[in-house]
Amino acid sequence: MSLITLGIESSCDETGIALYQLGRGLLSHALHTQIEMHSEYGGVVPELASRDHIRRVVPLVRKVMREANITLAQVDAIAFTQGPGLGGALLVGASAANALAYALDIPVIGIHHLEGHLLSPLLADPAPEFPFVALLVSGGHTQLMRVDGVGLYTLLGETLDDAAGEAFDKSAKLLGLGYPGGPALAKLAMTGQPGKFKLPRPMLHSNDLNFSFSGLKTAVLTLVKQNDCDIQTRADIACATQEAIIEVLALKALSALTHTGLTRLVVAGGVGANRHLRCRLNLDIGKRGGTVFYPDLEFCTDNGAMIAFAGALRLAQQQGHKDYRFNIKPRWNLQEVINLKHP
Repeated sequence: MSLITLGIESSCDETGIALYQLGRGLLSHALHTQIEMHSEYGGVVPELASRDHIRRVVPLVRKVMREANITLAQVDAIAFTQGPGLGGALLVGASAANALAYALDIPVIGIHHLEGHLLSPLLADPAPEFPFVALLVSGGHTQLMRVDGVGLYTLLGETLDDAAGEAFDKSAKLLGLGYPGGPALAKLAMTGQPGKFKLPRPMLHSNDLNFSFSGLKTAVLTLVKQNDCDIQTRADIACATQEAIIEVLALKALSALTHTGLTRLVVAGGVGANRHLRCRLNLDIGKRGGTVFYPDLEFCTDNGAMIAFAGALRLAQQQGHKDYRFNIKPRWNLQEVINLKHP
């Protein structure tokens, strides 16, 4: 029987736990989000995030075990998010994973958070085949990668400053919207008038696959200061902001496919849940005979399923170990996982 992997995700403000079995798929998963707690402060408070992970991780492990009708004795390995992320939050998941693995005398493996996102569309049906281009778009990262297999990643381009998710969140804050800002801005943009305002498309014609969104935030600030921001004007600015971000993402993704000669694009990360982005990519890439793949909406944001899945694939490559002296990597370049070794 294929190995059962328990996945633990605690990199930021979601505690995610899941069980995955190669050959059978996802057995169960559970997620607790801290959005309500952090909304009072307008953003994530690291110390509060860490404390909440401590409260949630054990009850969520018990929940997924119960729902999958699996006992701890049946778990063959444990995967956890080793980085990048908030240091205190990562420590909660890392210590829980290694302590439990030690008690059970089973292998443990640290997973790169972005690799989890990168591979999460493979959980969907249909799943993409290798090779493909991956567009990773989240609150902290915007990258284009060529993916030839598990651990076979080539960086094609990345943001030089703000990520796409940051551009959404910071623009939302300028418009007086609550936390989390990205979804709030996208919702407000639905009532905006397209084309009412024109915002810059940073690095759209840079002749490379890099991104920059800090200038867009400054342009939004200028619009807010220059206009009487009633609800309709705010909606129009939100619409223009979303249009600018999505146009840059879509055209850079198209350029990446042209550059690599590939036809499959995988979109992962929280911004991948944006319906306008999905429509634009489906239309533009579909016209060129390509195909776009996304994770299910529930797996776009941070979750335990992607960590359990990435762990299962890594363990299949004999990368698990029983050295429980763990470390965390709040800053961790994704390309380092190509030659991942245990601590």
